[in-house]
Formats: sequence, structure tokens, C-alpha cells
Amino acid sequence: MLSKILCVDDDPITLMLCKKVISKAEFSNEIDTAPNGEKALLYLENIIEEKNDDTQFPELIFLDLNMPVMNGWEFLDIFSTDKYSKVFKNTKVIVLSSTIDPKDIEKSKSYPMVINFLSKPITLEILKSIEIK
Repeated sequence: MLSKILCVDDDPITLMLCKKVISKAEFSNEIDTAPNGEKALLYLENIIEEKNDDTQFPELIFLDLNMPVMNGWEFLDIFSTDKYSKVFKNTKVIVLSSTIDPKDIEKSKSYPMVINFLSKPITLEILKSIEIK
């Protein structure tokens, strides 16, 4: 079981479903959410600012690609900079998208923290298949 997960998606129903499935599967102790990439970065900034010995970093981020304000690609571009990649070096990302465009799947492989590209919605079967190294 993971300690903390961050789900980033602009659809409140998807976020609610994500939280329910993750809780039911006992996949993570804590599930935080953000409605877009910008809010996700603010969430990560707060973790950096408040960091102490007890601070739990998200071990996994489920990331949607198509969102207003800041989409998943823009988030990944910033998250992969030294500012974030050094602090969150053990945080992995799974792109969870309604698109299964082969170009998107290939592009996601260019980000070292992205460990998988999965189709929405998240299910118990998907969670059982996830391996985080």
C-alpha cells in the first residue's frame, strides 16, 4: 500500500471515482486531488515549503492530459525540471487519459517519471496491475 497519491483531473466525477476505487482497493492511505496542472504544482510547492521529517510526498500521481488552465503535458514539462525532479525523485506518474492516441503514448515515454499510460476510468483491475519500483 502506498502512503500518498495525487489525482489530477478537471472532472469532479472522475476524481470522486478515483478516490472511491483507490480506497476500496486499499491502494493508498491518503488520496489528494487537484483540478488541473497548475493546482497540482501549487500542491507540490506547499509540500516543499512545509517539508519536515514527517512530510509525506506523493508516491504516485494519476495525471489527466486534457485539462483547462494547465494541461497534463504542461504539468509534466514543469514537473520534470530540476526544481521538482530532485525533490520528488521517487514520485512516479501514471497518465490516466480518455485518449489512447499512439502519439500521446509515445510522448509520455519521453518523461522518465511516467511509468504507464492507462485509459480512463481507473478500475480495481488497473490498480492491481500497477507496479511501482
